[in-house]
Amino acid sequence: QVQLVESGGGLVQPGGSLRLSCAASGSIFKNNAVGWHRQAPGKQRELVAVITSGGSTNVADSVKGRFTISRDNAKNTVYLQMNSLKPEDTAVYYCNAGLFFAVVAGKAAYWGQGTQVTVSS
Repeated sequence: QVQLVESGGGLVQPGGSLRLSCAASGSIFKNNAVGWHRQAPGKQRELVAVITSGGSTNVADSVKGRFTISRDNAKNTVYLQMNSLKPEDTAVYYCNAGLFFAVVAGKAAYWGQGTQVTVSS
C-alpha cells in the first residue's frame, strides 16, 4: 500500500521560511506527477505547486517567486521550499501523487495526511 508522509510544517513568523517534505513508501514518485495542495479554514483546497515525472514544475501565481517544488527520486521524496511566508499562506498542506491532470485537478490517487503551516507573529 502506497503511503505519503508529509513533514516540516510548523509555526513561522511572516517573512520566514519552511521546507516541507513528502516521503513515499515506494518508488511511486518515479513515474507520477507530485503536487502540493493547501486548504485554509473556510476555503477551498487549492493547488500550490506540481512537478512532473520529468521534473517540469509549475507553481500557483499566489506563490510564484516564493515557493519552489523539487524532487529527489533516489530518496522517494518531494520538497516544497517556502520563502517569504505570509499570513495568507496559513493552511494545511497536502502532498499528492498520480497522473498529471489528476494532480492538477485535485483528484490524485494518493494523498498524504497533511501538515499544518501557520504564519503568524
